[in-house]
This record gives sequence, structure tokens and C-alpha cells, in this order.
Amino acid sequence: MTERRTTSLGRRTVLKGAASGLAVLAAPGILTRRARAQAQGMDTSSFANAKIDWRQAEGASITIGVTPAGYFNNLDAVLPAFNQMTGINARLEMTPPGQIRQKAVLDLSSKTGTWASHAADPMYYDLYVANGWVDPLDLYLGDAKRTDQAWFDYEDILEGWRGSTSIDGKPYGMPFDGEATVQVYRKDVYAERGLKAAETLEEYVANAKAVHDPGNRLWGAALRGFKGAGQNMYIYPSIFREFGGEWFDGERLVVDSEQALAALDWYVQLLTTYSPSGVENWNWPDIADAFGQGTLGSYIDAHSSAAVIADPAKSKVVGKVAFARWPKGPSGKRCTSIWNWSFPINAALPEKEKTATWLFLQWAASKETQAATSHAFPGAYKRSGVNRTSLWNDEAYRAEIAKLGDNLIEATTQSFAEDTDVDWRPRLPQWPAVGETMATAIQATLVGQASGKDALREAQARIDGILKG
Repeated sequence: MTERRTTSLGRRTVLKGAASGLAVLAAPGILTRRARAQAQGMDTSSFANAKIDWRQAEGASITIGVTPAGYFNNLDAVLPAFNQMTGINARLEMTPPGQIRQKAVLDLSSKTGTWASHAADPMYYDLYVANGWVDPLDLYLGDAKRTDQAWFDYEDILEGWRGSTSIDGKPYGMPFDGEATVQVYRKDVYAERGLKAAETLEEYVANAKAVHDPGNRLWGAALRGFKGAGQNMYIYPSIFREFGGEWFDGERLVVDSEQALAALDWYVQLLTTYSPSGVENWNWPDIADAFGQGTLGSYIDAHSSAAVIADPAKSKVVGKVAFARWPKGPSGKRCTSIWNWSFPINAALPEKEKTATWLFLQWAASKETQAATSHAFPGAYKRSGVNRTSLWNDEAYRAEIAKLGDNLIEATTQSFAEDTDVDWRPRLPQWPAVGETMATAIQATLVGQASGKDALREAQARIDGILKG
């Protein structure tokens, strides 16, 4: 796990900075539970190999907040197997992505313990830990009564994902599902023009120029333009790091450096020159849909978007797609965006419910459950974001993922192994406010409301104010 600098901040400062980036909560999510008759079966016999008592929290009831996404739907389908094996009444509460962060912060800060755990944004762990809202998981990993370390094999979970959910070397979240950002391109279009996947950001622009033919409804490239801490600020930080940018100068967060401006200029020039109009409002589904309709030559985004563009019911480019790693920046570095949904343990829970929650985390992150919810899942949706190195090397899983396009496995696993940077975004408790401030500056530049220099200067002033409390 990665060691890093931690800024010393008081609780009031932390909460104020976080709250300024959070919207008012919408109505609570509705608890969904598939009918037992519809639940998919799961063989739990291999869990007997773990030298722990799976029924040590029998009778406990826990609720876990998740988003209504395919990977959590698959987990929901096999959850009855966990309940039957442990005697725990665990249920998933589906909450829209736009609300889950706010609802989690409200629950944790009020210490109500409504959610024993939830699908957590990795950028929120600094906030959680600064306020003591979640337990360090080394308390559980090192407890022989609750964990068989040899069986669970925590080190098998992807290193970058473990690092992104850890603070100062201590784990606070258990990675469940995630992604790497990769380069996606039309191999047929590239072949017609004698192009290959870009090795550098400069080559990526050159490829976009060679492909760009809007008169025939083919645009060169696209990246996320939509404003948000998890939207344009999901993509821009990788470019910033590839330009050699460093987020911190000592203890001060710096967002208006020469490298920051150069990265922003590259991003804006690419999108305003070679992307369709309206790209400033595009999130990843819009990009994947446009690519699937044959109107984009390339994009860079989550490897999991491969499932969308490989769906013959939605895509016109099935069989015409290939993948590669992020192109290198001027610094010579590649930097994949890191995203994973992970599960923390709510520190406000009674001890029995904490143990029940840990058993759930251990079960959900296990090799067996990861397999049961991905390539072994009997339903149509096959997860492509499993958390374990051993599964990425498993022939059955690789055979399923290989169907999505050329070189996807190689590009994704190389990105996990070599291009991961846990500090690709500035990790600090006030991330919600900081991320939104930067997102606003990036989009203001993209739509021509401000120059990059002015937008970043204003963002710097606002962020200085946020961090001063």
C-alpha cells in the first residue's frame, strides 16, 4: 500500500469543506430485494475452507447501500447464499449514483448506523477517516477469529485499488468492482488510414486529426466533457499527471501550475477541434453510445464501457474495436484513472453488526463471490471489473472478457500493473468541494467562458479558501 502525506485538519474544517461540495439529499432510496424464487444459486461449499466461524454473527441484520448497477444487481442475486450460510439478514439498498455519496455522509456524520456499509467513492476516504466515521480494516484482517488470512488472500486484490482505499498504509475500504481507463479505437478505421494506437498524447491528437471527417459523421475523438468531480475531473487529472503535474507544493494544493495549464490546453484543444458539438455535456454513456453508432474514431475511458460497445443490440461496431493503454504524456508517464466501488465498515455500529458487516465484506470480495458474479454468473450481464489478480489470470474469466474486443485484457491488466497512480487526484478530506471547483474551471475553459489561465487562477483562489476553512 502506498504511503502519502496527510494534511492535518480539524473536524469542523473537514465537515465545512465537505459540505460545501454536497447537494441537498433527495428522497431516500427504495430498498429492493429480488424475490427469492428469482435469485441465482451459488455454491458456498468452498467457504468451509476458511478457518473461521461464518455463523459467529448469526441473527444480526445489516443494510448495505449500493447503486442500481449491473455488478451490484449480480451481487444482489447471489446474496441469499450469504444469508443462508451465515444466518445474517443482509440486504442491499439501491440508491441512485447522484445520491449515494450524500446519503452516506449524512448517515456517517449523524452516527445513525442506517447503512452498515455502502458502495464508497475512493476519494471520500480522507473525509471519512479524518472524522473517525469508518473502522480501519486491519483490525479485522489481523483478527484470526474473523479472518483466515491465507484463505482470503487480501494481497491478491489489485494493488492500486487497495492503495486507493487506504490512508497512510491502513486499509479502510474493501474493493469490490472497478476499472482502469484505456484507449478505445476503431481498428477498421485506423487500418484504412494506416494508423496504430497512439503511444503518446501527441500521437493521439495526430490520429484524431487523421480520422476526423465530420462531413461523413465521423469525429476524431472524445473525452468526458460533463462537469463534475467524477466526470471531467475523472479524465483531466490523468492528463495533468502525464504532463508532470504535482498536486501539492509542500502542504499547499496547487491547481494553477504550468503543468496544469498545459494539460488543460491539451484537453480543450482536442475536444474543441476533433469532438462533436455538445461534448461539454457528455458523460461516459454518451461517448460509448456515439462510438457504438460509428461516429467516433476513438475515446479514452473506463475499460468496462467495452460491454456497451460490444452489445449487438446497441452497437454498430461490434468486431471492429481494439484497446490500448493511456498514451504517454510529455513526462514519459502513463496514468490511468482509478475507480472502484468499495465497502467500508460504519464505526457507529454495535460490535455484533460490525462482525456481520466484515463477514459480508469478506464474502463479497472473495474469489468465489467475484467469480460467481462475473464469468460464472448465469445471467446475461457479466462483470468485467473483478477485484483480484488471480481472476484476471483465470482462463474462464479471460475467455469471457476477450469477447469484448482486441487487446482489452492486455491493455487493462498492464494499466493495473504499470499505470496506476493512487494520487492521480488530490486526496484530501475536502475533495467534494475541491473536485467540483476544479470541474467548473475545466468546463468554463472548454466552453470558452474563460481562458485556461484565468479559470485555474480563480479555482486556486476558491480552493485556498476551502482549505483554510
